[in-house]
Amino acid sequence: MSRTRIVITGLGGICALGTDVPAIWDAMRNGRSGIGPITTVPLHDLKVTVGAQIKELPDHGIEHRQLITMDRFSILAVIAAREALKQAGLKVDESNSHRVGAVVGAGICGWEPVEENYRGILLEGKSRAGVFSVPRSMTGAPAGQISMTNGLRGPVFGVSSACSSANHAFSSAVDQLLLGRADVMLAGGTEAPLIWGILKAWEALRVLARETCRPFSADREGLAIGEGAGIVVLETLEHAQARGATILAEYAGNGMSADASDIVAPTVEGPTSSMSACLADAGLRPEDIDYVNAHGTGTKANDEIETRAIRRVFGSHADRLSVSSTKSMHAHCLGASAALEMIACVKAVSNGIVPPTANYRESDPGCDLDVTPNVARKREVRAAISNAFAFGGTNSTIAVKAFHG
Repeated sequence: MSRTRIVITGLGGICALGTDVPAIWDAMRNGRSGIGPITTVPLHDLKVTVGAQIKELPDHGIEHRQLITMDRFSILAVIAAREALKQAGLKVDESNSHRVGAVVGAGICGWEPVEENYRGILLEGKSRAGVFSVPRSMTGAPAGQISMTNGLRGPVFGVSSACSSANHAFSSAVDQLLLGRADVMLAGGTEAPLIWGILKAWEALRVLARETCRPFSADREGLAIGEGAGIVVLETLEHAQARGATILAEYAGNGMSADASDIVAPTVEGPTSSMSACLADAGLRPEDIDYVNAHGTGTKANDEIETRAIRRVFGSHADRLSVSSTKSMHAHCLGASAALEMIACVKAVSNGIVPPTANYRESDPGCDLDVTPNVARKREVRAAISNAFAFGGTNSTIAVKAFHG
């Protein structure tokens, strides 16, 4: 018995590269980095002051009554969801609202109210916290806010697995479709971590780049933190065709694994297992893949280990792959990263263009793949995989392929 096919009919996104998907893709394909000095938030005593910020939000039209209950990571998610729904041409009303849901990943939470309250109570002597602190900060808030904004009454929940959150959200959303619990699911990730407390914690890990993110380059010095959101519309092929939707790509499969080793240090075995499981779930051979959107954080260990894992999975075909890390442009947006990288994969498949690894300067023998340095490459992309490997050793890989009816 063949499995129900899942297709992608809408994309929405916002990050330092742009406030919608066309702008984001234009920056990606042209290798423009959004990483630079952080100017939009108080940095207090931070030593590392670069990141990828959204300098100004677009006119989002969210009613004030709802807006005051939302942290920035929820606002970003709602903006992306609206764009995705609009492209999908999906009208949600009483006839179908119980068959449409949302799963949104976030690596942390809505941190702004946490920081506001700590500073207000401990430093300024305020006597109580903000009244909407809990609903603004909870990790599941973005999914709930998307539901309320768009009238979605199907399965709605949040997932959190650090930097793998968005890929796990895609997988969870697809499960709802395959189990028959919904016909359409919005899925993705969101994060707004450019806040003193979060950046101070990352600074303590000593993995932040002082200048910019240079994945796979021998002179890389670490990652940069960014903010953003990405949401895609997933639906069964039968449902999409019945309503005459334009299909952007097919969601081919996913793989998940755990390192079961160390809370921060990655292994080769975990990523290898994740990619292998994804190919098996998608029914794809290694030679069917043309593009790998790498986790590619720009740290010394991660990039070398991911290179070794790719070589284990793809064997001799690894030398024919195009690989790139778009984190070199939108930075590491934590729970939102894999959602922005899904956009890159769908666009690569549908446009035949592999976005580059920006900021690349020096070849590294330990990262001896074709990492598409600095300049996009035109080539057929029949299928692509996207890797997300997180603290805690939680790994997730997803695959998309060109749609053929």
